[in-house]
Amino acid sequence: MNVPTTNESWLVDAGDGVIQKRAHSGVGSLSPVERLIYCVWVADYGMRNAGDLETAHDVYSDFQPEAAQLARELGLQRTHSTFTLPTPELQRKYFDSFEEICNEIRRYAEPCL
Repeated sequence: MNVPTTNESWLVDAGDGVIQKRAHSGVGSLSPVERLIYCVWVADYGMRNAGDLETAHDVYSDFQPEAAQLARELGLQRTHSTFTLPTPELQRKYFDSFEEICNEIRRYAEPCL
């Protein structure tokens, strides 16, 4: 059994907070960084539970273009370049990019959350 990394735990916790806020207050209540966290959480859910992004698309079909757009708007270059990859390439490179993406988002988000 794999022990979750700090970033895996962070994404689960941050994603849960965003999901709870979204459920109680609606998607319009989410900040751009919270929406980005949700998109990355969706991608991670698909990759870790099904091994692909098809499941992620089933959960939220726009997760990838929205993540790319939000990352660009927030100036998160690594996250933007990863989520602008063609879906099959994103799927192949997801786990290699995961730590850097989370670190970039965390540096931006922690003062905001």
